[in-house]
Amino acid sequence: MGEAANTIECPETMFVVVGKESVGKSQLISSLTGRSANPSNFRGTTVSVDKYTFGDMTFLDTPGILRDSDSLTTRLALRQLKVSGHVLLVLQATNMDEDLVELLPLVKGKEGIVVVTFWDMVSDLPDAREKIRLLENETGIPFVPVNARRLTSEDKESILQALRTPKPFDTQSIREKTGWRVAPQKNVFEIPVAGRLLAVLLLFFPAWIAVQNANKFADSLYGGVKSVLGPVLGAINRLPAPLSNVMGGDYGLLSMCPFLFLYAAPTVVIFSVILAVYKSSGLIDRLTVVLHPLLLPFGITGRDLVRVIMGFGCNVPAVINTRSCSSCSRGACISAISFGSACSYQLPATLAVFAAAGTAFLVPLYLSILAATTLAYLRLTVPAEARINTNRLKLIDRDFLQFPQLKDIWRESRSVFKQFFTLALPVFFLICIIAALLQWAGVLDFLGRALTPVMSLFNLPGEAAPAVILGSVRKDGIAIGLLDGEWSSLKAPLESPVQLLTAVYLAGVLLPCLVTALTIAREQSPAFALRLMCRQALAASGFALLIAWAGYGLINILY
Repeated sequence: MGEAANTIECPETMFVVVGKESVGKSQLISSLTGRSANPSNFRGTTVSVDKYTFGDMTFLDTPGILRDSDSLTTRLALRQLKVSGHVLLVLQATNMDEDLVELLPLVKGKEGIVVVTFWDMVSDLPDAREKIRLLENETGIPFVPVNARRLTSEDKESILQALRTPKPFDTQSIREKTGWRVAPQKNVFEIPVAGRLLAVLLLFFPAWIAVQNANKFADSLYGGVKSVLGPVLGAINRLPAPLSNVMGGDYGLLSMCPFLFLYAAPTVVIFSVILAVYKSSGLIDRLTVVLHPLLLPFGITGRDLVRVIMGFGCNVPAVINTRSCSSCSRGACISAISFGSACSYQLPATLAVFAAAGTAFLVPLYLSILAATTLAYLRLTVPAEARINTNRLKLIDRDFLQFPQLKDIWRESRSVFKQFFTLALPVFFLICIIAALLQWAGVLDFLGRALTPVMSLFNLPGEAAPAVILGSVRKDGIAIGLLDGEWSSLKAPLESPVQLLTAVYLAGVLLPCLVTALTIAREQSPAFALRLMCRQALAASGFALLIAWAGYGLINILY
């Protein structure tokens, strides 16, 4: 198949929106049309793009083009551009000369207009309007300067009027220069040590706040929900098996609803909103640039780390978002998400287990061990040549910080909500049904007995096996396997905090959950997913053995 096979056919009224990352393309089109995006795919791929329809015009918002990047999204955006006749080229005023040099050759032979964003940053410069007029005279292309964050009715009319009479891009270079080079002011992030420490704390802040507040919200409602569901579950549990197991029991759909809708879903919502604030304010780009040098020895970049942090909300959209990673670091980024991103199911389940055991003090230790072993895992598994290649990726300069708007926050978080509720929840329900049937059939008890010798290698009782098995299928299986039906005490006789820490770590890290594994197989290949799972299981087992026996030895020394 040729390159055009991976594109969307463009009718005469469709404009392909092209520009670099973080220039405000999505913000511009959303404000211009006043419409919500409809998902569309590049033909022959699963890479989605935003499609906006406004009157007789359609706008295809392609992924941002990243300089010197061979990411999947950049390649497909360029392919789409090749077969498209009409273009809306978006340039950032603060470094427009550079953008023109890099992007103008890509649109030669097309028809369209140029929209200049971040105009408010240069509009007060001498002869700013005159510079725009000179560029129009030389190229014959309409240049429309706007502030995409606050698009006025006059701005909208100017853009739409220009789009009705698109002009040909007849040149790939121009002589006229604006001379504009406006950089954001330096701030605390530029302080060598303090800036990086602050960046790390801010990256993990959304996950911590999401879990803390979601748990408080869930705890405040749990008593009332339990009193309502109690009689219903009592009636269900009197039904004949296996129906009573599937609907009630320890793993049934109704038994798990409080955890699902009181703990997991609010975590995703809170996390997604906070991360959307980071993205729409430009903060995420600052953090990316600050942390980039620290991550190169581990085979990932600052941009990749953002996807890993996204995984703390839900692994599925995080893996999908690795499409914009460089090809030499995408595999490492997916591995880091699979291994170390404790998703919105895993974190509440882990906290619930530690709380039930009266060992909440283990939470910071657990997260620290998770972070340290993820970095060690990357260092051990990412080839040296990949770590060298990563150094070649050129990042965009630090972005401007700006106050986020509600519409931008909603646009950024909406896709995560959709992926969670349409992809993750159905699998959750399926896993509950499977776990209930396995319990009814006695399979879980059998596995617990059969795996007792294996569990003993990790200094764990056989009763911990169901948590490891279920946690490897679905991350809330950690809680399902370790907590009783009242979610208030442990099923497994774990005698020490070290045993509890080992059990939770092994159950959480041994394998990616089923939906994550399926997503990885779809995004990369089944063979890639299988190799990743084998490698992760081996590494997680090694780290769990170290935690179990080093901790056991330390306790013996101290006590």
